[in-house]
Amino acid sequence: MSNVSGVIKSIQDIMRKDVGVDGDAQRISQLVWMFFLKIFDDREDELELLEDDYKSPLPEYLRWRSWAKDSEGKTGEELSEFVNVQLFPTLKNNLISYGLADKRAIVIQDVFEDAYNYMKSGTLMRQVINKICEIDFNTSQDRHTFGNIYEQILKDLQSAGNAGEFYTPRAITKFMVNRVDPKLEDSVLDPACGTGGFLSCTIDHKRENYTNNTTDEEILQSSINGVEKKSLPHMLCVTNMILHGIDTPTKIKHDNTLSRPYKDYGEADRVKCIITNPPFGGMEEDGIENNFPATFRTRETADLFMALIIKLLKVDGRASVVLPDGFFFGEGMKTRLKEKLLDECNLHTIVRLPNGVFNPYTGIKTNLLFFTKGKPTENIWYYEHPYPEGVKSYNKTKPMRFEEFKTEMDWWGNEEDSFKSRVETDQAWKVSVDEIKKRNYNLDIKNPHVADQINHDPAELLAKYADQQKEIGGIRNQLKTILSDALDRGDSR
Repeated sequence: MSNVSGVIKSIQDIMRKDVGVDGDAQRISQLVWMFFLKIFDDREDELELLEDDYKSPLPEYLRWRSWAKDSEGKTGEELSEFVNVQLFPTLKNNLISYGLADKRAIVIQDVFEDAYNYMKSGTLMRQVINKICEIDFNTSQDRHTFGNIYEQILKDLQSAGNAGEFYTPRAITKFMVNRVDPKLEDSVLDPACGTGGFLSCTIDHKRENYTNNTTDEEILQSSINGVEKKSLPHMLCVTNMILHGIDTPTKIKHDNTLSRPYKDYGEADRVKCIITNPPFGGMEEDGIENNFPATFRTRETADLFMALIIKLLKVDGRASVVLPDGFFFGEGMKTRLKEKLLDECNLHTIVRLPNGVFNPYTGIKTNLLFFTKGKPTENIWYYEHPYPEGVKSYNKTKPMRFEEFKTEMDWWGNEEDSFKSRVETDQAWKVSVDEIKKRNYNLDIKNPHVADQINHDPAELLAKYADQQKEIGGIRNQLKTILSDALDRGDSR
């Protein structure tokens, strides 16, 4: 199973022959629910050896081993009818279990709530299933293989143009989790968890640093929380959690965090750590903004998430959030939101990322914000992340690497002593909160150590022009959102 791209391509080539599957998004959705059931079944094999009294949430005839495992088993019309008439209706609505099995049944029903079988040909479906059955997810090698399959699915999702979504590069995910450093008992939330990149990285971080026995493992499993409103990323996230040993991921909700009224979130909802890349550049559906206080009403998704993140942090809770430049210089509601952030939290560090980190999915420049709730901000340290030597931009073949963040990590210091060890460098500088207030809470502060350079290289100028055009496009979309909000307020008066 070493040629992962080839395996996925061969499966998708089979699906392309099926008249019921229309486009990459449907092919991916079809593939994901099949992988989920295979992975769930492989995990059940393991649990049956570990637990004497293990009880499956699935009736025996619906378990993958009963209908899919035999390569010469159900096929053609028999298989299609089984999947459409028995499998899906039961998984969606009619799983009845008790105890721990009941929790697992709830997870399965949540996963299949918006899942569909698009394939019309039972013969082609059998071919796909047989390919999937070649993988054993109870072996470390094939688990690693799925990590690569998972990455391939994400790339395909991106290529499918999935509603303007893009996924956080693994290097950034790992760096953010490393700096927030969730301890064993720290509750961790990603309120827009997508496919679970931040949560799986958090699990790995806790296991590597703080987990020593089965009791620790139980604490870890109960500390992971995520919410995702779209069905396909949610299904991938739950699958990701099971692969990472979270056997009953009931805390991965298929919901929209923003749809619950802001005032209804109370102390019981607060967590110790929030690590997230909330959707930005988009607008929420009509009415969502009314769940928020008038001060913070907007339809810009990232701003609503930021307002909620501040509320959902416990005192002394830590957060790291990816945000675009537009948040920094935006006015109106954004100004009020930044004022709240600096008053209620210590925004101690902003890492400014270079162009191209999220290429080709967005040209908007992004930043990593690190803050702790409970004390107001006195100073903000900025760190401008440079390109590695010899690199002028990132792309699919040359993505950002975690090792690049070593300079930040060596420079970082400790929050306990107010980052006493930090010094200004060519990449790092400090700005007082008084200066920020004088700027009307504009956080878009350029590196004072970098002089403007004149560059006459045509290739570099063209590349810079292309980046600027992407950035302008992103800013234009943000301005449209601001204007729309202003018009909406005008209409309501």
